[in-house]
Amino acid sequence: MTTIAVFGSAIIAPDTPEYTAAEAVGFALAHAGYSVMTGGYDGIMGAASKGAAAAGGEVIGITVARSGQLEERIPNPWLTQNIELPDMRTRLVHLVDHAEGYVIMPGGIGTLQEVGEAWQLLRMIPVRRPMVAFGTMWRQVLQPIASSPYVSPAQTQTLFFCDAPEQVVPAIENVLNMNVPNT
Repeated sequence: MTTIAVFGSAIIAPDTPEYTAAEAVGFALAHAGYSVMTGGYDGIMGAASKGAAAAGGEVIGITVARSGQLEERIPNPWLTQNIELPDMRTRLVHLVDHAEGYVIMPGGIGTLQEVGEAWQLLRMIPVRRPMVAFGTMWRQVLQPIASSPYVSPAQTQTLFFCDAPEQVVPAIENVLNMNVPNT
């Protein structure tokens, strides 16, 4: 089963449009047959997990051991599998390396770090992995980088911008159905 990682803020509250959108994205991914992998906690991660669970999907959380960083956080209740790792760096690498695609929901510095890791991996590997940036925030942050002279067109061919949950799965499938490796 193809696994899609969903990145986003841990502090988004359930009564916000961002939470609702992340829940719909999680549902759409699971409904389309994808496993959903998140950082395993609340906010966007919890919303995507909740949506995927509502669709009957596999929901993988990548969390940090309670004796380590983020000790105060408790994994969200919608996970079907929780992989507990020793620290944040190992968690980040696992989220990026073990997904076949990425959905970037609204978030802050931690989400930006995940985006950077994933985009760098996409630049280095010979396999296409979709990276879907959701919402106007990421358009404002990533579009100037993607269109700069420092990033080649080949490094942006799997990056898509979406503004509605129903656009995410088609964008992912557009990339996954391409049979040409990255160049």
